[in-house]
Amino acid sequence: MNTVSPRVLLVRGMLAGLLAGVAAFLVAYLLGESKVDAAIAIEEAGAAVGHDHGDEPPVSRALQATAGLGTGVLLFAVALGGIAALVFCFALGRVGRFGPRATSALVTGALFVTVTLVPFLKYPANPPAVGDPDTAARRTALHLLMIALSALLAAGALLLGRRLASRLGNWDASVVGSLAFIAAVALSYALLPGVNEVPEGFPAALIWEFRLASLAIQATLWATFGLVFAFLVDRALAPAATAKEAVQPTS
Repeated sequence: MNTVSPRVLLVRGMLAGLLAGVAAFLVAYLLGESKVDAAIAIEEAGAAVGHDHGDEPPVSRALQATAGLGTGVLLFAVALGGIAALVFCFALGRVGRFGPRATSALVTGALFVTVTLVPFLKYPANPPAVGDPDTAARRTALHLLMIALSALLAAGALLLGRRLASRLGNWDASVVGSLAFIAAVALSYALLPGVNEVPEGFPAALIWEFRLASLAIQATLWATFGLVFAFLVDRALAPAATAKEAVQPTS
């Protein structure tokens, strides 16, 4: 592999994040906005009979669903792309004898599990009208705590696997590290408080449709990022080999 500066990989990670954000925005608009509209209708119906769930939004719903959604998703995706690129810089050559594409896939999958999937299973996303506004700060803090715990536990499982690799072999050490991570996450789920603030009579189907749409958005974001970033880093780290193959004469 060629040697490139972390800045080059960081720029490519942010570019891949931008493209992933575009894909995630399309999925969010097509799958998620209808669920949000349905939840807002229920919220407004509750407010009409004296069960107000919050103040009027400062911007229109149309602006929220288009420019607001797009801006938020793109900024979020670019930031995650930069973070993932830095993690890739650290992981390349340190988590096994993998090339750039394989390392990119491993990093992307690990970040999806630790940053998205594990916190989602404990504290899933909820549509409008679900959740007490007075507990919003507490629920946000719990979700961020779960993300931090998941990342720390994943790092610990990786260190454990590396320590055991010399005695158990790479495969068995990876299995032990993965099982340790799952057990630690399960313990965290049991110790952290749950959140159940679904109002009485709120359609359960709408909640799960919204949550599935939220998970689909995140899966699209990470899958797109992984594919684009793998292509970009492979071109950055092995351009000489590609060029040599391109000019090699045919027999």
